[in-house]
Amino acid sequence: MNDRILGVIFDLDGVIVSTDNCHYLAWKRMADEEGIYFDRTINERLRGVSRMESLEIILERAQRPYTDDEKQAMAARKNAYYVELIGSLTRADILPGALDTLSYLKGRGVKVAIGSSSKNTPIILRQIGLENAFDAVADGNAITHSKPDPEVFVLAARLLGLAPESCLVVEDADAGIEAAMGGGMRALGVGSAAGNPAATFHAPDLAHADFAAILG
Repeated sequence: MNDRILGVIFDLDGVIVSTDNCHYLAWKRMADEEGIYFDRTINERLRGVSRMESLEIILERAQRPYTDDEKQAMAARKNAYYVELIGSLTRADILPGALDTLSYLKGRGVKVAIGSSSKNTPIILRQIGLENAFDAVADGNAITHSKPDPEVFVLAARLLGLAPESCLVVEDADAGIEAAMGGGMRALGVGSAAGNPAATFHAPDLAHADFAAILG
């Protein structure tokens, strides 16, 4: 196997930009309207999880069952609230180290991609001015299975024209680390996934990630 890392695939939320609070506030508003208890501890369980799977976690506290049509309507309502909130995102919301990391990798000739389960990826990238910063974007609009299924990362590698084993995934969610491993890639765990033992490399965030050492 070629050990060289030729491409780096970044999760978006929590790695490149902070949208955590937007997600929380949108879910909280929807849950409050339904009279369902929801707090930041429950919200932690939603990291790296698809919208419908997130809703199922929230509905564990519901006082009544919901039909599939009701669930679809609730998820759409939450997303409308979320899109409204991310409309206020700016370049200032890009996380520390992200821009420097992208610049460094491009200087080393390493391809960069986004691998996100979020269907709002194009909107977010446009809001923070990074819509043209990546060589490829794989997101929730192009996949059937969300993380921990490796589909989004396998797609990103294919769009980069690289073999999975030549790619490194940067993730802040345990589900994302599992997806990277399942896709035959190496993984850098940051944020909430910094302590994940399955990750190949670990750092608190991109500002503290030593890519010179990682790339060799």
